[in-house]
Amino acid sequence: MPKLVRLYIVSVLIGFALSAGFVVALVAMDVAGLRGLILGSEIGWVAALMMVLFNGVVFSGVQFAIAVMRLAEDDDTGPRGGRMMPLRPIRVEAVARVKPGVARRPR
Repeated sequence: MPKLVRLYIVSVLIGFALSAGFVVALVAMDVAGLRGLILGSEIGWVAALMMVLFNGVVFSGVQFAIAVMRLAEDDDTGPRGGRMMPLRPIRVEAVARVKPGVARRPR
């Protein structure tokens, strides 16, 4: 099996495991009354399954993105760029323009 496919499958499994734990925590802590809604209904299992599924898609995507970004090689192998020039402030004249007929505010 190619390494990238294996990485994707592992990321999906980790994402869905995190999703299941997240949904269990939400129901256990009764966030927004979810425990009463899920356990008090005949088809509450459908809501729980949908929460696990949709959160699993999100968590799997994030897990895969993090795993792919960690595959990158460091580009910091040596010095880059030229010599930095010292910064020197320069004076810039700012002229205030007042429209005719507009009164200025007193200071």
